[in-house]
Amino acid sequence: MRRSLLFPAILALVAACQQAPATAGEVDVLAPAAARQAKETPGLKTAVFAGGCFWGVEGVFSHVLGVKSVLTGYHGGSARTANYERIGYGDTGHAEAVQVTYDPAVVRYDQLVRIIFSVVADPTLKDRQGPDEGTQYRAALVPLSEEQRLVASAYLAQMKASGVWKKPVITPIEGYKKFYPAEGYHQDFMAKNRKHPYILAWDVAKVAALKKRFPGFYKPDFTRG
Repeated sequence: MRRSLLFPAILALVAACQQAPATAGEVDVLAPAAARQAKETPGLKTAVFAGGCFWGVEGVFSHVLGVKSVLTGYHGGSARTANYERIGYGDTGHAEAVQVTYDPAVVRYDQLVRIIFSVVADPTLKDRQGPDEGTQYRAALVPLSEEQRLVASAYLAQMKASGVWKKPVITPIEGYKKFYPAEGYHQDFMAKNRKHPYILAWDVAKVAALKKRFPGFYKPDFTRG
């Protein structure tokens, strides 16, 4: 499903994703704990994840203990086309993504990866998540360090061998290019628009699944970017 393409930003808040079915979010599995845990040095770290519509990805990570900020944006294309209306055509190379700043003393990179595949993104889908279709809605891991790359590679291999998913796990690792922050009205979208039809239909359930699956990592307050 294509969200707003040609509408001004203010109309996008009303029109985006409103044709989504009124049903709960579809991802709620318990991905395996990582056999290869991240060995991260002290201090805040940054990670980039793509997992479909960035409103829900941001919403989930903003409720994870140890996450200090979440920024929505675009990864994989050029600066010239890094805007919401343009990437809606699905031909810019961008993915809707989030940039997560976290404290590895509280939550490690491998644990963040486990969370995204448990309650946010279905790793068996290509160029779509939930009701949204197009290359901009692809799921991908985007390591920002060699340690993250090693963890991501090991975890994807573990997922494929786990038997948790009945279809092939196809989520790729993408080399980092540049992360372009999304327009201001997309930042902290769930916190600002709790009654938005898309949020109610798809993303509230993701946060509920986080609380259910990972109570030790869930926090009720929304970490604003």
